[in-house]
Amino acid sequence: MENLDKHYKPQNKSDHIALAFTKFLRFIADTFFKKKYGHRAVVLETVAAVPGMVAGMLTHLKSLRKMEDDKGWIKLLLEEAENERMHLMTFIQVAKPTSLERFIIIIAQFLFIILYSIIYLVSQRTAHRIVGYFEEEAVFSYTEYLKELESGSIEDLPAPKIAIDYWNLPLHSTLKDVVKVVRDEEAGHRDVNHSFARILNDKLIRKKQPSDKKEGSTLRFK
Repeated sequence: MENLDKHYKPQNKSDHIALAFTKFLRFIADTFFKKKYGHRAVVLETVAAVPGMVAGMLTHLKSLRKMEDDKGWIKLLLEEAENERMHLMTFIQVAKPTSLERFIIIIAQFLFIILYSIIYLVSQRTAHRIVGYFEEEAVFSYTEYLKELESGSIEDLPAPKIAIDYWNLPLHSTLKDVVKVVRDEEAGHRDVNHSFARILNDKLIRKKQPSDKKEGSTLRFK
């Protein structure tokens, strides 16, 4: 199990911007959905599936343009996007969103694709830090969801078949089991994106150093 309480403290202006942006979106989510965790998950997973695809595509194009190795980033980012999409497919079966909620999802995704693409083109470091903080909030939200399920405030329904097939869960699994595995995956995405932001920040620092002080360390993801 991942360290669920981990929080990255902002170290610079980029980090503070990323955290403020995340808290703003968290405020909107709390205002609209409150404790409707299933419906919250549907909208949030729709948004969460965007960064990996956008970052993977832009990194792919950058790799082609510069004719240089991506160090395994593209594969990892696209896998993250696919994983978040499966989270969405699962919670659609649980929450069964209304026509209004589906409309909100379409608008939210359209706006976020444009916004995140701009952020990524301007500052990859800030973009990945935003996702790291997004995932911290996701871990918190799923922990609260789990508390409601365990207390009986929300019915612990049987796990959707799509979740059982995707995660190879036992046939008798329930929604509580699904939330636990999704929460652990969000914690993993949190750590990866904070690592990406750290690597990009270190790269910027090295660029500002005199050439004789630079170190050529890189990190490859497999």
